[in-house]
Amino acid sequence: MQFLHDQLSQMGITGDSISVLQDKDGITVARIFSGTGSYILKSFQKPEHRREIVNYQLLRSFGIPTINVLAATDSALLLEDLDCSPVYRLGRKEDMDNPAVAGKLAEWYRVLHQRGYDYVAEHRNSLYDESDFFTLENIMLIASKTETENWSSWKLLQQHFHDITQKLSKVRKTLTYNDFYYTNLAVARDNSFALMFDYNLLGKGMVVSDLRNVTYSLSPAAKEAFLTAYGSFNQTEALLDDIISPVVTLYLACQRPKFPEWAKEALCQIKNDLSDKIFQLLESG
Repeated sequence: MQFLHDQLSQMGITGDSISVLQDKDGITVARIFSGTGSYILKSFQKPEHRREIVNYQLLRSFGIPTINVLAATDSALLLEDLDCSPVYRLGRKEDMDNPAVAGKLAEWYRVLHQRGYDYVAEHRNSLYDESDFFTLENIMLIASKTETENWSSWKLLQQHFHDITQKLSKVRKTLTYNDFYYTNLAVARDNSFALMFDYNLLGKGMVVSDLRNVTYSLSPAAKEAFLTAYGSFNQTEALLDDIISPVVTLYLACQRPKFPEWAKEALCQIKNDLSDKIFQLLESG
């Protein structure tokens, strides 16, 4: 709690009361009551998590809408409290079924991607990229930990790994959000706009990876509305993502003490679909 008070003091703010909402892995989120206002303080005790402070500044510099940042230190952000915002509300689970919200959110993602290409070209090596987990070493680790070393799909992936990574190296990457879920969603109270907040995993990647990350959680009608509003995307990227994304999911799952339920679908994709996806990619030229 003292760390929170120290951050508020650096911001020149006196907190009448502090209510901790979340405290996990060195990231603390608290509601601050000061005077007649209510705010959200997000503090980062680990240096690697403080990139979110810079990411808010980065998006704002590109004209990409974010929720309001009221103050910041090198270790914390003071954000508007969406529960009290006259403009936005927090996302709700039912928004995943709402085509109108999905269509507005697609507009935010399209701006993020369009304005992110040039930045990524200049700062390519300094950005988080989920495809960095796509390595031969990690593939062999996954096969070993899941006891699936004899699967033919793994052998085919290793055989054509160089060809796949060569195609991946030619893809133009942009800024990607990477962490979609309705708990990170802000929606205008009149449903005229929607955006994502919480930029800890903002990085670089393929457009289609971000689109897949969003649409996986949407209802069929909301997914259609999102993709229609977003517009076209590169089909080679889609083929690459079909191969890379389940590997990345499984690698992250294998870092857990117990293999999680959410990764079992990716394991099925490796067993049943991966070989076909590899052949489709190689035949695409």
